[in-house]
Amino acid sequence: MLLPILALGAVSFIISWVATAAMIRIAPRVGLLDKPGGRKIHDNPKPLGGGVAMFVGFALPMLVGLAIVNFADVSLVTRYVKYPDVVALVAGGQKQSPLSLGMLAAMFVMHVMGLLDDRRALGPYSKLLVQVGVVSALVIGFDMRALTALDKLGLGPVPSIVVTVFWITAVTNAFNFLDNMDGLSAGVAAVCSIAFFVTTVSIQQWFVAATLALLIGSLLGFLFWNFPPARIFMGDSGSLLIGLVLGVLTVRTQYLTPGHDFARGWYAVFAPVIVLALPLYDLVVVSIIRLSRGRSPFVGDTNHFSHRLVARGMSRRTAVLCLYLVTAATSVAAILLPHVRSTFAAALIFSQTILVLGLVALLEQHPLPLHDERGSRMEN
Repeated sequence: MLLPILALGAVSFIISWVATAAMIRIAPRVGLLDKPGGRKIHDNPKPLGGGVAMFVGFALPMLVGLAIVNFADVSLVTRYVKYPDVVALVAGGQKQSPLSLGMLAAMFVMHVMGLLDDRRALGPYSKLLVQVGVVSALVIGFDMRALTALDKLGLGPVPSIVVTVFWITAVTNAFNFLDNMDGLSAGVAAVCSIAFFVTTVSIQQWFVAATLALLIGSLLGFLFWNFPPARIFMGDSGSLLIGLVLGVLTVRTQYLTPGHDFARGWYAVFAPVIVLALPLYDLVVVSIIRLSRGRSPFVGDTNHFSHRLVARGMSRRTAVLCLYLVTAATSVAAILLPHVRSTFAAALIFSQTILVLGLVALLEQHPLPLHDERGSRMEN
């Protein structure tokens, strides 16, 4: 079962790699350029539009895959295919097709908004309003809710809907904020996606695993050209995209292993929080710093963890690799969480995550600049 899913990832990688190479040439001709100046750390104009390549690398094979599974006759597949997991993937693909198409529509809207912002900066709160609207439509329209146990509070699905919309929007903005250095947002997203992929394979959620494989392939195809020194940037059209997809897929994943109920493994639902601990930590800390200075949390500056590491003397590439490793450290623990059988073991995993974030907090204790340089882009 794993081989066809990995093949999907390979197809996505090839499409994304080729499309990114094409966008390096196309973007300057259509005005998609990120020019240096202000707080920006690059010295020469860089093409934007890597988000276009990632969108094509993800959406095209997904649409083809959905077309194949929906035209397949499950009864014939069951009769002639001797691998039950393949049958499960086909049946799951047919069942999840409406949600998948809805997710692609949401991705397209978010992607177009990002492209518009890359061409001419949009107001941060208008962008946030669109994000909340898109996510709310997806959550309510497809009843895609996290923590449905909150329904027992007596308020119906409202608490679960609010939590889900808040979660997906937060993850979307976390990766948007993280897009502040070559290779950072895409690389961290790839590490997180691989962790979620391993988790979904281990608990046999094949359709979510296949979707994650597409995301990983599209990220790595782009990252080939974006790893420092970058030849192209993803722009908002990419960072908003990957945050949205990861947020949605974390909600769609059931973090309990087959045969175990929620009462015995309730702590497994916190696996995505642990995997995404670093992006969410950076989002919260940077927002607090900006608000404490009387500024909008959406106005970019150089107070991210990556910037602090460079200010301490690291090269940009080393700082990016450091964030990869920190993300991997929390992700490995999160992969184990759905499989532990005691609250004590889960508490150890939570404690490890807190200790890793404590180390991050110590590493970023570099004096804040007295005067931030205000840039034209507002997403970081």
